[in-house]
Amino acid sequence: MTAARIEQCFAACRAQGRPALIIYLTVGDPSVDDSLACALAALAAGADILELGVPFSDPSADGPVIAAASQRAIRSGGSLRKALEVAGRIREESAAPLVLFSYVNPLIAFGEEQLPKALAAVGVDAVLVVDLPPEEGAELRAGLARESIAVIPLIAPTTDPEREAHVLGGAQGFVYYVSSTGVTGLGDAPLAAAAARARAIAGRSSLPVVVGFGVDGPEKAQILARAGVDGVVVGSAIVKAIAAAQGRPARVNAVTALVASLRNALV
Repeated sequence: MTAARIEQCFAACRAQGRPALIIYLTVGDPSVDDSLACALAALAAGADILELGVPFSDPSADGPVIAAASQRAIRSGGSLRKALEVAGRIREESAAPLVLFSYVNPLIAFGEEQLPKALAAVGVDAVLVVDLPPEEGAELRAGLARESIAVIPLIAPTTDPEREAHVLGGAQGFVYYVSSTGVTGLGDAPLAAAAARARAIAGRSSLPVVVGFGVDGPEKAQILARAGVDGVVVGSAIVKAIAAAQGRPARVNAVTALVASLRNALV
């Protein structure tokens, strides 16, 4: 299925008259098994797509919330290999699209030749590599294409029309529109403007365009839903909820409640 699973997911959401809900969490925070439990809880509560974050020691695009989660995850044994294990265990129970969210260093360390087949083996549908510009990673991109695994591009408010066209040229799956400059988790993104830009990009692309950065609760998710975006990404708020809870049952309950509130806001 791989990239086709993403297309089917967005088609189903469009048929329901709502955007897709995309949930991010950091694999290994606070433990690998907790990550799995919280990921499954998110899906049960209404998440349409999961982004499985690979912990990295220098997450330059991430704010303090996810950066701290990466450090906790690394200390508890989180890694790219563990993210693949979690993906495989999720795939045993769910047909929801899975996106591996990473920086390029862990992918290179794993092996660009080996990674695509490893991703396909555990049912990952796409990769989102924050620091991999479209001009780079030809070998990796070719391997992913052979396995029908999408490479999700990012577009920012600072992306000019010429650059946008270049980024969209090889895009698959969906496009991630970063609602504001800076890092994740700021909570003050100009969402109305972001939604307008996302709709415009969608009009120039054959792919859905989702909006992330700054969506920290159902009220902001609803702003984007009413503005007609194709998808809403929530990450830092999920990571905060996991970090604030004590014990796995409390973490699962916190994720369940937050994801359910987000999903209800998109209806």
